Amino acid sequence: MRDFDEHNITDAVIDSLAQTGDARLKTIMTSLVRHLHDFVRDVEISFDEWNAAIDFLTRTGQMCNDRRQEFILLSDTLGVSMLVDAIDHRMPAGATETTVLGPFFVAAAPEVQSGADISGGMEGEPLSVSGVVCSPDGDPLADATVDVWHADDDGYYDVQQPDLQSLTMRARFRTDRDGRFSFRSIMPAFYPIPHDGPVGEMLQALGRHPYRPAHVHFMIAAKGYETLITHIFDAESPYLDSDAVFGVKNSLIAEFSRDDRSGRPQRSLSYRFGLKPLPQPAQRSAAD
Repeated sequence: MRDFDEHNITDAVIDSLAQTGDARLKTIMTSLVRHLHDFVRDVEISFDEWNAAIDFLTRTGQMCNDRRQEFILLSDTLGVSMLVDAIDHRMPAGATETTVLGPFFVAAAPEVQSGADISGGMEGEPLSVSGVVCSPDGDPLADATVDVWHADDDGYYDVQQPDLQSLTMRARFRTDRDGRFSFRSIMPAFYPIPHDGPVGEMLQALGRHPYRPAHVHFMIAAKGYETLITHIFDAESPYLDSDAVFGVKNSLIAEFSRDDRSGRPQRSLSYRFGLKPLPQPAQRSAAD
């Protein structure tokens, strides 16, 4: 085929995919081409605008390194990360909803005993957290691993602070026979996502702020269940209705209760985490 124009080029590109051996790849690329071409036709994008878009994506890639992933930030701020998460994690009743992992997870967090203080001596309002991990039906899950991490009261994670000599405000726990775990730390603050690069420029051009509401991250794994990645958000935090990465869900907003009886303000959080069972392998009949 030759003599392409705005009306026939889409079908020509899709026809060129006919020999794609991977059926799923062919499906994805066919849809991508069709939607991308429809977008260009819809807004009648100019060459200058398309070149600006290519420059933006180029600078986004150049911003990526082993400590920062600007493309994930772009995905997050356009709501794509949460859309993929929602499609990939359709949860049954009784299972805790998921949200994005975020850029500050550390796989090598130290495993400590339940009840430990993980603040590392960081200054802030004391926080006590307790949780129970269970099946959707409420059966406790013993020996589940619970990774937790959060920002300090200035909105910074430990990995953003090169002066810190060790990991703080993060740890790994194991649940007891009743599915329970607990720890002590400090209250996290709301904070801005990195906005000194192309994604920050985009947010500014769109009149959007870069802030996320205060939250604590949890990643919980147990044999026979899907690993849960979620946050619990402070019900009193700003930006719950305008999270820069669209990660807030009503079921993940909780009260970080105040207790001033000791003369020193303290906060506490208690939450039940339900895990989604993995699909059971198909049973083979005797005839098989």
